[in-house]
Amino acid sequence: MDPKKKTVFQALGVIGTMGALAWAAVPAYNYFCAVTGFGGVTQQADAGSDHILDRTIKVRFDASTERDMAWDFKPVQRQVELKIGETGLAFYEAHNPTDRPIAGQASYNVTPYEAGGFFTKIDCFCFTEQVLMPGETVEMPVTFYVDPEMVEDRDAKYIHTITLGYTFYEIDMPEGYAADHAALLDGQAPQTDVN
Repeated sequence: MDPKKKTVFQALGVIGTMGALAWAAVPAYNYFCAVTGFGGVTQQADAGSDHILDRTIKVRFDASTERDMAWDFKPVQRQVELKIGETGLAFYEAHNPTDRPIAGQASYNVTPYEAGGFFTKIDCFCFTEQVLMPGETVEMPVTFYVDPEMVEDRDAKYIHTITLGYTFYEIDMPEGYAADHAALLDGQAPQTDVN
């Protein structure tokens, strides 16, 4: 094979390999974070822990909004103290002070990061998008527990306080909500799907 053609094929191979690695990097990183709790990513479960320790831990709640998000957003309670393994329930409050409906999605993290792999959510408003109508205020729950395995972890066993933080950002309005809001403005009853 001609050396120039060989060099071109090798260069194309390197470019293709780099492109494939770049494409796979984000899903691989997200999977890694979800499995390990790296970067404060929490775990999910269908039910609470079946093992509760006598040791307690404080869980603090933090809330913020992205710069362009018009909602007011805050935790109802700033902190709880519960036993490790015990199921906790906390509420966050969101208010839409505008004259238009706004859809939002919450991103979250846990600090210190070593606690992320042990902070387990059973149910959370952050699992789905939220829509608030003009002037609407809602309380949104999160149900969670701290996995008892945390006390066996080399780094996490020294943690006594965990902070759960959420940031709401605006997303595109879901199609159904936009149509319902337009119907309400026209004085019509909103459309409902009947299955």
